[in-house]
Amino acid sequence: MVILTPFDSARSERLSFFDEGDEPTRVSRPARPRRPATRSHASGGPPDRQTLLVRQAVLLGVGLILIILIVLGVNGCLNNRKASALKDYNRNVTAIISDSDDRVMKPLFELLATGASQGNDLQVQVNQLRLAADEDAKRARGLSAPGDVQNAQRYLEQVLDFRAEGLRRIADRIPTALGTGEPARLATNQIAGEMQIFLTSDVVYSQRTAPLIKQGLDAAGIHGQTISTSSSLRDLAWLSPAVVASRLGSGAAGASGGGSAVKPGAHGHGLTSVAVGATTLQPGSVVNRIPAGPVTFTVKFANQGDNDETNVHINITVKGGPKDIVVRKTVPQTKAKTTSTVDIPLGQAPPVGAAVTVTVAVAKVPGEKNTTNNSQDYTVLFQ
Repeated sequence: MVILTPFDSARSERLSFFDEGDEPTRVSRPARPRRPATRSHASGGPPDRQTLLVRQAVLLGVGLILIILIVLGVNGCLNNRKASALKDYNRNVTAIISDSDDRVMKPLFELLATGASQGNDLQVQVNQLRLAADEDAKRARGLSAPGDVQNAQRYLEQVLDFRAEGLRRIADRIPTALGTGEPARLATNQIAGEMQIFLTSDVVYSQRTAPLIKQGLDAAGIHGQTISTSSSLRDLAWLSPAVVASRLGSGAAGASGGGSAVKPGAHGHGLTSVAVGATTLQPGSVVNRIPAGPVTFTVKFANQGDNDETNVHINITVKGGPKDIVVRKTVPQTKAKTTSTVDIPLGQAPPVGAAVTVTVAVAKVPGEKNTTNNSQDYTVLFQ
């Protein structure tokens, strides 16, 4: 047992006081929560492996869907563009081939059928049609043909080149064909031969161009499109030299013995009058009203030359209806300085209710110099 003196006790109190003052003040902090060994996705920590795989699979699926949608969209745009290009091509072909048929080839044969009445202007007019045929061929070459119709395009260009070439050759031979003797016969035979090129163009179009256009449209799944037909040579009779000579009014047609020399003296005819029943047609601006039934034209014409003529051709053309009507008749012989009369039935119903132009022409004969009085136009209203 230790006994403290008052001195020791006081000293002890002083030491305790200093010891307490030197100890720093400690601040209490809240305890940190314990970290679990593995944090779940809900606690905001990094995902576990299974969750990561699920996320990757979802992202991959979304990416594939987007790629598929983009591919389908691009293909759809390309298919629509392709379909539009094919339809546009078909429409352009229709426009060109229709122009060739209706504005070039149809007028050509109308001109040739009234060659005598055209006189020296016939070659000029045929050459004008040739220029139009050249323009159609140029338009065809300028078409933008999609890949599916490239072969059709090649044949189309060939078709229109054939027609332009045929027109050029025919125009070159017209002056000689409208002459007399052996040169006229040879030129007429050559013109008949050139008709083969028009027939060839029709065959190429019907057997190559049109089927290949349809094949291209079908391959693209395009249906309901109208593919134009074409017929430049609508009458196969033009392939016959005798028919060409007859319709053209060639000197070869009326020359007995084919290439015999023309007899000396004046040759030719003049149109005297044209009647339908009891009505004599009046030329000029007069509207001749004719009952619309079976129509027969009574044509009177005079041999104004010094020679008898053989195989004289009379042509009647009705223009202005839905379709032109052309009829022809051959008079075996006319006597010099005499008048002949021939009845020519129209052979089909005329257009009713609208004024049309009726042209009556006596074809040129060998040796005929003046053809100004060979034809006449009449305005007729069938009612």
